[in-house]
Amino acid sequence: MDVLIIGAGISGIGVARYLLKTHPARRFQILEARDRIGGTWDLFRYPGIRSDSDLYTFGYEFKPWTNDKSIADAASILAYLDETVNENGIQRHIRYSQRVISANWLSAQGCWEVEIDDVALGTRRKVTCTWLFSAGGYYRYDQGFTPKFEGITRYRGQIIHPQHWPEQLDYSGKRVLVIGSGATAVTLVPAMADKAQHVTMLQRTPTYILSVPAKDPLAHAIRKVLPTDTAHALIRRKNIQFSRGIWHLSQRYPDIVRSIIRARNKQSLPDGYLVDVHFNPPYNPWDQRLCAVPDGDLFRAIGERKASIVTDQIETFTASGVQLKSGRTLDADIIITATGLNIQLFGGIKLYKDGVAIALNESIAYKGMMLSNVPNFAFAIGYTNASWTLKVGLVCEHFCRLLSYMDERGVQVCQPVAPAQIKTRPLLDFGAGYVQRALADMPQQGVSAPWLMSMDYFKDIKLLRKGTVYDRALQFGAAPLASGQVYIAGGT
Repeated sequence: MDVLIIGAGISGIGVARYLLKTHPARRFQILEARDRIGGTWDLFRYPGIRSDSDLYTFGYEFKPWTNDKSIADAASILAYLDETVNENGIQRHIRYSQRVISANWLSAQGCWEVEIDDVALGTRRKVTCTWLFSAGGYYRYDQGFTPKFEGITRYRGQIIHPQHWPEQLDYSGKRVLVIGSGATAVTLVPAMADKAQHVTMLQRTPTYILSVPAKDPLAHAIRKVLPTDTAHALIRRKNIQFSRGIWHLSQRYPDIVRSIIRARNKQSLPDGYLVDVHFNPPYNPWDQRLCAVPDGDLFRAIGERKASIVTDQIETFTASGVQLKSGRTLDADIIITATGLNIQLFGGIKLYKDGVAIALNESIAYKGMMLSNVPNFAFAIGYTNASWTLKVGLVCEHFCRLLSYMDERGVQVCQPVAPAQIKTRPLLDFGAGYVQRALADMPQQGVSAPWLMSMDYFKDIKLLRKGTVYDRALQFGAAPLASGQVYIAGGT
């Protein structure tokens, strides 16, 4: 293959479409470890599963989002991805049940040798590719994160992690305890509240939670009067500017944003509710991701007394529930540990260069899409402060521009090389627990472009879409490389 794409989720499908559009003659495949497309949106099956980003920006720039709901459920997102695959002829490029185990860059041949586990057949094989593109997300699919809880084996009820939701789970009339306060928890609580006897969300630390309209009335009006593509571009631009504005306001005036969120929470909750206990995080807005609840469904469930929030810490599990450090006990028939993910970059693939293991934590991210001293390897990691797909789309564009640049100059190998004394910092400057647990094993980033992992869409437009492909940090060469041959600097 010219390009081997790992993962048939929203990122991998995007890469494929950009390749088909700009490099139709290139041979590529998408290897998907599971038996269907969708990634996150097919893996998670818990009640209420949805995006907390609007689909005008979470969806692709090239494919308008036409569903009435701006905040959409997983089924709607999967239908959108299915349409994208079918409309662009991507299906024939996907190989299912193919788990990539390792990849070894062979300098003498100028290609990757990739070891693949055929999950269905139980066999292994090797293929070669010129470029390897990791679009497999950032967390382990086979294992969610659950802290070590004291006495957990004493509990006689059912314990469930949302990443491994059992089919046909009947929670009607049951007392449900959801441990956690992130996006998954605030989705589960209102989704389960109508059927359960009561749902309690137990949080150690509050999260910023903001009610947003499930349907965007302005977007609906725009779509009524403008052609589909024009309306999509305009709505997308509006939503990007709005979310970017909130993020910048949070960085510059965190106390003002905190007070606005507090006031809105207070309006949405019953009189006398302890907003400053349960909705008062000890950090500034956007130090961690804000949780969006469509049409205030979480607040409504609390107001109807179908759900409640407890802010405390677990001392130990008991036979019937949990005992808290305050001395209070919470009994439950079902306990859901919405306690986060285990980060696993590049699908857990072991990378080698001429048989020597590549230490990811010693590499530095280049333009948020390549790694220093790793030839012909690209990856997609989206924004943590905006819609994931906004960054992915720009990375795909730049990747295709890089391929064209190399074609024009007759070179086949490209790798970024970082300055010898570059100052570095963690790849993701984000306070979420699942990020902090993994930072030691992740690549680094620099403090300025092109080594900075930018989280600003408009800066990335200048760098990835409008900026030149040529960069002194890039080294190019022909393939295969003769013994002792050096890389050609920057197309000279």
